[in-house]
Amino acid sequence: MAQYQEEYGNMGDDDDMGDFDDDVDDVFHGRGRGDMETDSDEDVDVLRKYSDTTALQARHGKDIQGIPWERLHFTRESYRETRLQQYKNYENLNRPHDELDKECQEFRKDGKFYDFHYNTRSVKSTFVHFQLRNLVWATSKHDVYLMSNYSVMHWCSLKRKSTEVLNVAGPLTPSREVEKNPWAIQHGLGRIQISTMCVMDNLMVAGGFEGELVAKNLDSHGVSYCAKVTRDENAITNAIEIYDSASGTKQLMTSNNDSVVRIFDTETFSVVGRYFYPWAVNHTSVSPDKKLVVVVGDNVDGLLVDHQTGKAVDTLRGHLDFSFASVWHPDGRYFATGNQDTTCRIWDVRNLSSSLTVLKGRMGAIRSLRFTADGSFLAMAEPADFVHVFDVRRNYKQCQEIDLFGEISGVSFSPDTESLFIGVADRTYGSLLEYDRRHVNQYLDYMI
Repeated sequence: MAQYQEEYGNMGDDDDMGDFDDDVDDVFHGRGRGDMETDSDEDVDVLRKYSDTTALQARHGKDIQGIPWERLHFTRESYRETRLQQYKNYENLNRPHDELDKECQEFRKDGKFYDFHYNTRSVKSTFVHFQLRNLVWATSKHDVYLMSNYSVMHWCSLKRKSTEVLNVAGPLTPSREVEKNPWAIQHGLGRIQISTMCVMDNLMVAGGFEGELVAKNLDSHGVSYCAKVTRDENAITNAIEIYDSASGTKQLMTSNNDSVVRIFDTETFSVVGRYFYPWAVNHTSVSPDKKLVVVVGDNVDGLLVDHQTGKAVDTLRGHLDFSFASVWHPDGRYFATGNQDTTCRIWDVRNLSSSLTVLKGRMGAIRSLRFTADGSFLAMAEPADFVHVFDVRRNYKQCQEIDLFGEISGVSFSPDTESLFIGVADRTYGSLLEYDRRHVNQYLDYMI
């Protein structure tokens, strides 16, 4: 992946449009963002009342992100057309897409699988690197973790309250258990820019821009582990996955720009495995049976490798650029890869000579992919503005297109599949969107 920290900064984009244009800035940014930042619970409640959006308000015509289009010099529809025309997708390789477009499957966009439920602007979602968008994780339909500048925040959708879980702006405090094992905390790391994260059960692990790895047990104070996993100058931690190994122990896998995949035991945080590749590794996904791993990175071809050895079992050919996303279907027969060529490919592990299906986004790279735990839906997130939810049961031929404005920091389904969360990174409209799964004969959400 590109390591352009100074160029892209804390709010890097794939395109050159940035946040909303000057017309929007004149209307909203003139109020002063500082006016909205307060430590008073009473003030926060007042702010939430006016800036957050409920399902009832949305049904009555309020924009789900709280954008008052009636006060602007253009309509939502005209601004959407402008975005589609002017957005410039970032690609590392300049290859023609003529043949690729012919491969892409056509699909209907009239799906209604998840209904808008709530949008909160009281917690601001952010990201560090423009190519890494895995910074939103739901551990239940009421518990979501996301990055907000130098803080990992917990959002409780039931209480509609945010809490800081971890602050990496300064020195980190080890937990009492770790004080007995000083090797687990590497002091003097200083401020950490979190590039990626993962949360599973009560364990949160975050990766840094300079190869840092920070682990925290959510049930205790302090951090369980904090150190640099590599001294390589090109060390960005691109992705993290926490999973239960075949032996039943919990492990985590990191993908780094130094071309190494590392496997850690989460009890001791000792490295129990390393895979070495000829290119930067941007993302990995472990199969449900723990036997195989999808490896994608700064190469047009991806790999399917053996979990025990890291050696290639097969090569994934078809994408035109570098890939930054991968995910397994829960049944273990299929997996998906997301690429900067603006497509997601669905693969059948039983026949990898070519991909099974090719799904195309609206305007940008496919930066994040998530299957629901029951395998019914696939969420495909672009860098900005669009999240596509495909019906897997209908062979990806029907899709719900979630249309918003702003950079997308991450997407996550709740483990019970009932909720979908989307992090939106924007100076004014940074927020967390929540959608609820639609069911037959579902009751209305009344006044919420």
